[in-house]
Amino acid sequence: MKIRDEVITAQTIGISGHIRPDGDCVGACMALYQYLCKVYPQKRVDVFLEQPPAVFDCIRGVEQIRTDFRTDVERYDMFIALDTVKERMGEAERLFDQAAKTINIDHHISNVGCGDVNYIDAKSSSTSELVYDVLEEDGLDTEIAKAIYIGIIHDTGVMRYSNTSPKTLEIAAKLISFGFDFSELIEKTFYEKTYVQNLLLGRALLESIQFMEGKCIVSGLVKRTLDFYHADSKDLDGIVSQLNQTAGVECTIFMYQTGVLEYKVSLRSKGKVDVAKIAMFFGGGGHVRAAGCTMNGTFHDVVNNLSLHIEKQLKDAGLIGQKK
Repeated sequence: MKIRDEVITAQTIGISGHIRPDGDCVGACMALYQYLCKVYPQKRVDVFLEQPPAVFDCIRGVEQIRTDFRTDVERYDMFIALDTVKERMGEAERLFDQAAKTINIDHHISNVGCGDVNYIDAKSSSTSELVYDVLEEDGLDTEIAKAIYIGIIHDTGVMRYSNTSPKTLEIAAKLISFGFDFSELIEKTFYEKTYVQNLLLGRALLESIQFMEGKCIVSGLVKRTLDFYHADSKDLDGIVSQLNQTAGVECTIFMYQTGVLEYKVSLRSKGKVDVAKIAMFFGGGGHVRAAGCTMNGTFHDVVNNLSLHIEKQLKDAGLIGQKK
């Protein structure tokens, strides 16, 4: 699939990703937005996202994002959903549904495709990698390459995760050949944390609990804690990944309260537990090693409900419940 073939007749094009956009979502959306604006200056291209974390202000064009989801276009000729199913697009879902033609580009294994045209590849490292696939190389420039690179490094953990393939590294090599300071991008957008982020990470680590013979770890933050630090979801990036680095742990649960008896749950695995399968059971989705969902109940209710599924997989893998 090449995006030029799909949008050639469209005069108005909308782009969006999922709620609470992460690095891959922002990188993919902004790379495609920049590309279409460059190649088709006569077309109208709009990008809709919730306000991205400030670390992504280094991406060209982020100030053009329509965070209020307002538009005077009655019906887009084409609307492109990136890194998500339409049900997770928030306010952009209605624009997607109203469009004359839709495209869905994603790498989540739980996505079966929600567009008229679908480019879904669960083996890909990131949606940003798939965006690279659908663009013509002669239309790339330094800023587009930078946006794609940011998306890839965020979904691969700077090429540390198992979703990193030889193809991913080949693409990364081509991207950095454009000459941007890739080491600074990694430092500023992936590793650098604010003081508040470090405080919340400390709280989450200090209050974490290991169980299931040490194979599972859980931690959570309630709304009053987030309010105390004047924090939101963007301040919680990286916590679940840090918890997952605990020695002996095979599965990690991190959650934060979003409402009365409501939690946003992030799940991570080192490979023995399919967290995408668990998240899908509770209405979420993701990858085998990284997934998420929203659940209702108290903190202990959520842990207990998740534990039933995690425990079964750990037992089936022979990692717990074995006689000593």
